[in-house]
Amino acid sequence: MPTISLSFWERNRPILFHPQSRCFIRQSQDQLKQHAAQAALSYIAPKLERKSVVGVGTGSTANYFIDELAKIKHTFDAAVASSEETHRRLTAHGITVVDLNAAPQLDVYVDGADEIDKSCSMIKGGGAALTREKIVASAADEFVCIADSSKLVNQLGAFPLPIEVIPMARSLVARALVALGGHPIWREGVTTDNGNLILDVHGFAIDQPLNLERQINDIAGVVCNGIFAQQAANVAFLASDSGVTVLNPLQQG
Repeated sequence: MPTISLSFWERNRPILFHPQSRCFIRQSQDQLKQHAAQAALSYIAPKLERKSVVGVGTGSTANYFIDELAKIKHTFDAAVASSEETHRRLTAHGITVVDLNAAPQLDVYVDGADEIDKSCSMIKGGGAALTREKIVASAADEFVCIADSSKLVNQLGAFPLPIEVIPMARSLVARALVALGGHPIWREGVTTDNGNLILDVHGFAIDQPLNLERQINDIAGVVCNGIFAQQAANVAFLASDSGVTVLNPLQQG
């Protein structure tokens, strides 16, 4: 591979050492997302049948998966989209999209994460599609997470926790979140596909994701929160410059 001149921006991107050329090849975050998507496709492809239905998440990483999924669209029946944006992208690739209510079974759900820990609990919702993502994830037989390795954390909470709320309850929910130790900020100008608002909560150190997920869901006015512990991923593919790491909580014992 040729050696290229690097700008300041390029010098600060992730790097990969190429042993044959004895030089460092730099990979962008987008390239890593694509590698994770390709790994997920290789993982699910042998499991798909003509009647299979694939659930698809929302966001930049999920978009790479959609592009990869289009290459094998003849091997499965249809897809279920977790957002209007995902629906449009799937349709543009000629992939049949069905409503979740019309899908008798969802074989697998593939989506990204804003943060993920070693147990495959996640924070999601940076793209404001967390409610539909959680619904589709809960309907699937298997949840496959794809991300670049920078999303792997020892403890969830550095990424602000998105919470979808009924508009009239925004202030009520915000006060309850402050009482829990959080610092909620209204994501102004954003309306979810369900017609609701998003509060991004800073300051949570989430050492018990499942407990906090349930606690927040009990607040009147909360539609859904972005902790995915009840619907944690079954397996995760995390791409870095050294390759793709597979997280499987069951195999970790």
